[in-house]
Amino acid sequence: MIKITLPDGSIREYEKGTNAHQIALSISEGLARNVLAAVVDGEVWDTSRPIEQDASMKLLTWNDTEGKSTFWHSSAHLLAEALEALYPGTKFGIGPAIETGFYYDVDFGDHQISSDDFKKIEDKIIELAKAKSEYSRKSVSKAEALKYFEEKGDEYKLDLIKDLEDGKITFYTQGNFTDLCRGPHIPNTGFIKAVKLMNVAGAYWRGDESRKQLTRIYGVTFPKQSELAEYLQMIEEAKKRDHRKLGKELELFTFSEKVGMGLPLWLPKGTALRERLVNFLQKAQQKAGYDQVITPHIGHKNLYVTSGHYDKYGADSFQPIKTPQEGEEFFLKPMNCPHHCEIYKSKPRSYKDLPVRLAEFGTVYRYEQSGELHGLTRVRGFTQDDAHLFCRPDQVKEEFKKVIDLVLYVFKALGFENYTAQVSLRDPENKAKYIGSDENWQLAEQAIVEAAEEKGLPTVVELGEAAFYGPKLDFMVKDALGRKWQLGTIQVDYNLPERFELEYTGSDNQKHRPVMIHRAPFGSLERFVAVLIEHCAGNFPLWLTPEQFIVLPISEKFEDYGKKVLESLNNSDIRGLIDLRDEKIGRKIRDAEIKKLPYMLIIGEKEMQEGMVSVRKHGEGDKGSMTLEEFQNHLQQEIII
Repeated sequence: MIKITLPDGSIREYEKGTNAHQIALSISEGLARNVLAAVVDGEVWDTSRPIEQDASMKLLTWNDTEGKSTFWHSSAHLLAEALEALYPGTKFGIGPAIETGFYYDVDFGDHQISSDDFKKIEDKIIELAKAKSEYSRKSVSKAEALKYFEEKGDEYKLDLIKDLEDGKITFYTQGNFTDLCRGPHIPNTGFIKAVKLMNVAGAYWRGDESRKQLTRIYGVTFPKQSELAEYLQMIEEAKKRDHRKLGKELELFTFSEKVGMGLPLWLPKGTALRERLVNFLQKAQQKAGYDQVITPHIGHKNLYVTSGHYDKYGADSFQPIKTPQEGEEFFLKPMNCPHHCEIYKSKPRSYKDLPVRLAEFGTVYRYEQSGELHGLTRVRGFTQDDAHLFCRPDQVKEEFKKVIDLVLYVFKALGFENYTAQVSLRDPENKAKYIGSDENWQLAEQAIVEAAEEKGLPTVVELGEAAFYGPKLDFMVKDALGRKWQLGTIQVDYNLPERFELEYTGSDNQKHRPVMIHRAPFGSLERFVAVLIEHCAGNFPLWLTPEQFIVLPISEKFEDYGKKVLESLNNSDIRGLIDLRDEKIGRKIRDAEIKKLPYMLIIGEKEMQEGMVSVRKHGEGDKGSMTLEEFQNHLQQEIII
């Protein structure tokens, strides 16, 4: 017999060789019908794979991230089977699950595939899915694997097999299709009830531009047709909320090929919004005891060699800036922390001076591949709301908790209410990726875990997601469409103070190393604004929006009164403008709605005579007549954050 420990801590005994499906069946037939895979001792397995020894196990359904991933990986295999049936001689690269479904890289030979072919392929996938073919796993030797794909004539699989270790190679077969694959997979194709192919693109084999370009087909599948319909509706809503589209319509930012790809230009309205965000956080930081600093946009190469950033990122960053001085090299600043270390080091520090909190809205530069650039979410120049806290070891947890409070204050003010705190730790199997001693890593990880627990944060732990110099707490925020974004990060770092030889004099009159906390509630202003635009569909909180109202005179004879209304409100620090175009009032209202202006103040004969304004709210309609004082009070109540 073997003992299986379930997530609730209960232990059940089963015969050796029992599989996850049988265990699910012993709990509930309904559960067994919905189980897609299982996590066995931390590894995702097929439900049919025998368990030969005591293990902890979690059953996975569509509601689990690993369950969805397994479902979509199996769907990629089903796509490949459909393509092979429809286009004989097709050769296959890789077909992984991704966050939004799956893709498969395919060589169709002389055949050209476009979105016009999607319906035919989708129909074939559903036809094959209805056969309820099992995904069967088979271990093969390297020689067998090479022989199979040599006979099939698939050079891409042969290229993959060359890098694999003999004895650790598996095939998966469903229906008439066999693929080289580690797995795992869902029990059978019948779980796949709905499919939509989303896009077709080019992709070089193994990302190497010197190799052949394959056709990459993206798709998504669901266990219910209704879930696909909901997903497609969400996609349509996402298109309407796309920050690139709204950024252009609302005149917030633009890009120029002459300036350079991935280098955003902030327009006046976008700059005003951005500066309000900066001012908002600066006020909060000032209350929390931060000192504002400014550092250059470039730094000497040796600065980043000392910090370790050059070894980790130098090859992938912008190339060095050479000066007339032979051998002298500078880099565009890829991050602010090395500069802040030097500011800390600029004078002697006592234990009484700590913590030292240095904050900067510092613009940094990182070279991203052109294919990875995407609006404001992936750029080559961006501004971080960066701060670095230098504290004694006994202050780390308390300072960390204060930073958590600051991050949550930012989220609340901007309407991000659905979030999870991700405790990002180093990969225990690959410590070479990180700098610093095991002892320092353990101390840093313990401080983060305890601080998150004491603040009552909903947390998940992710191994291998730490920064190279220390663990971190990443805030994963869900937007209005349920999409996850990483916004805000806090990191504990024992290593940079070592590398920069930072010191303070302790109460024992001896020299000690401070601990460094890195934090950025926004992350980067560019990415944060992009996510905020899509979260609120361009309907910013009233305190943040570039223009809070627009005055709409019905005709030319009411323009003078309209200008007085505008001047009065602007003098009360309420931002707005007036529409003096020779257009009908209906057109003016429609245009104001499109521009997402929060309030429209309509002025005609009655309003002018009574010294009032007729108020409409964006998306809600008529709010009645108000005096300017009443309208001002109404706005000020809404602006409170």
